[in-house]
Amino acid sequence: MDDGGSKAARIHQTAVSDDIECRYHGRGFTAAEMSVPRTLIASPERLNRHALSREFRRRIGWYRPDGGLKDMMARVTMLAMHRDGVIELPPPTQAPSPPKPITFGPDTEPPPVPPPASLDRMRPLEVRTVLRGTRHSALWNEFIARYHYLGHTRLVGAQMRYAVHDRNGRPLAMPGFSTAAWRLAPRDRFIGWTPERRGNNLHRVVDNPRFLILPWIQAPNLGSHILALMRRKLPRDWAQRYSVEPVPIETFARDRATPGPSTGPPDGPSSEPLGDAASMTGTTGSTSRKRISG
Repeated sequence: MDDGGSKAARIHQTAVSDDIECRYHGRGFTAAEMSVPRTLIASPERLNRHALSREFRRRIGWYRPDGGLKDMMARVTMLAMHRDGVIELPPPTQAPSPPKPITFGPDTEPPPVPPPASLDRMRPLEVRTVLRGTRHSALWNEFIARYHYLGHTRLVGAQMRYAVHDRNGRPLAMPGFSTAAWRLAPRDRFIGWTPERRGNNLHRVVDNPRFLILPWIQAPNLGSHILALMRRKLPRDWAQRYSVEPVPIETFARDRATPGPSTGPPDGPSSEPLGDAASMTGTTGSTSRKRISG
């Protein structure tokens, strides 16, 4: 959900800190740390991109809460640094293979029996964490590709995906959360952020780029109930995975005048509308309303 900001928008030089050279995904990198990839790139060993990211995170001690090295985040960060001209990575050793097309199977078809039409007949809901490489992950992607008006794209940076089921195990909704947009004027005005404060605190904001309630589910208040469950569960899960407890959750909610199934979080007493933003779909004239909940 990055707004395509320039290098100057992404990188904060010594105005942020005398020691911080640049900042990505909420983490500041000192000049000493940035000397590590530059030295590795210039070394006669000619390490490939994967080896560079592995050695970079090892040498600066970039670890996950479970003690493992930050593998994917290091790769994403170094690619962003390369795009911004902060470092110059070697050419990739092989062209990335195109993603496999998502095919629609019977598991994501509408059920033959109509589901309950009231929240009381669905509760208690079960919120399952979706892990990459599992059957649940493939189903989450398929549901999103098949029924979300924006389709399926891989979530950016840090992320959590969930599948919400009713008390009988029937799928109801597919929310997904990821790294927040770097620069967003309505949000930044609402919080009162300067560029420096945004750079120091953005890692505590989580975006909600996908929130799909399956189109055959018509239970009133279900969306608000799911969002309330996520506001309690997500901070704990995010802190466990990334060692950061998010405070607000932001999202783009499609304009009510746009027809279609429920594909965005509902308005509720705990969410605050911030303003309109250009749609990410590329559809001329389409707008999304930015909301934030704490």
